[in-house]
Amino acid sequence: MIWNIIVKNCEQLVNKKKNLEQKLADQNIINNPIEYKEIVKEYNKIVEIVSLYDNLVTVKQKIELLNSEKQDVTDAEYELLINEELENLNKEYSQLEQKILELLLPEDQQQHRNIILEIRAGTGGEEAALFAADLLRMYTKFCTKKGWKIEILDINQTGLRGIKEVVCYVSGKDVYKYMKYESGVHRVQRVPETESSGRIHTSAATVAVLPEAEEVEVEVNPDDIEIETFRASGHGGQHLQKTDSAVRIKHKPTGIVVQCQDERSQIKNRERAMKILRAKLYNLKLQEQQREIAELRKSQVKSGDRSEKIRTYNFIQNRVTDHRINLTLYNLSEILDGELDTIINELMQVELKEKLSKLFKE
Repeated sequence: MIWNIIVKNCEQLVNKKKNLEQKLADQNIINNPIEYKEIVKEYNKIVEIVSLYDNLVTVKQKIELLNSEKQDVTDAEYELLINEELENLNKEYSQLEQKILELLLPEDQQQHRNIILEIRAGTGGEEAALFAADLLRMYTKFCTKKGWKIEILDINQTGLRGIKEVVCYVSGKDVYKYMKYESGVHRVQRVPETESSGRIHTSAATVAVLPEAEEVEVEVNPDDIEIETFRASGHGGQHLQKTDSAVRIKHKPTGIVVQCQDERSQIKNRERAMKILRAKLYNLKLQEQQREIAELRKSQVKSGDRSEKIRTYNFIQNRVTDHRINLTLYNLSEILDGELDTIINELMQVELKEKLSKLFKE
């Protein structure tokens, strides 16, 4: 079934590649930089898929040849060598197959975007605030390992090193592609340091991952916003208490309120607050589009609904469970140190399978 899908689509792309090559040699198109650039972009993607397809066909032929040869083998040692070669070829085949299928699927237009990351303490009082701080540390380490830049735009801390809420800007390669799975309720189960009787407490924090919006995508009417300046509070130095550098913006049509107080400059805080506001408005716009196409929101993996409990961190059992895909790992300390790749890769695989299932039905 999968092989037939790949052959059908890739053979069409082989013909399309020839057509695009003719267009790229057309002087009229060469003289039109915008059209030429678009055709080159499409051509490069098709070339990549066709190249992978050629490799897949070659590997498939080798597997068939070895399987045929294996039937007549009487030497046990030689049969062992064939089995080892088949194991390597089958692994290569699976990798090529998956890569081709990923490229054949429609590309998520949001995946290359930077994000606004929000973490808020939920139920559980001070323990929830401490857990929110743990999540910030986890994501900071994960971003560092990915080579991304994470900047704190606004933060509201507690006296015990906890965080009531924090807003960050994360920039880098394919940030939203990986981080989109983190939206939702994160639950923690542990014995707090302040608990003398050793009782296990359950608390939670919510995470929101919003794709960054360009100014051209979200137009904010100046008449629709109220801008207020105030003195910043919390950790950050004496200058925070002396100047009205913090900025709060209210979007009147939606009631969305954002603020930024991390920078000393009122102008910079205003720019950052507008960045957060545009991301929130863009997210509302996306949600409206996605409600119109309900199928795209049925999967918990893809929903990013902040009301959903997506993951539990159990300190007593050194366990992390992602409830969307029933994945349980017993390396809590490593995950809190930013080792999120295993979980995110599993989530990506589930989403890919769901998309492929839909493709096969069509």
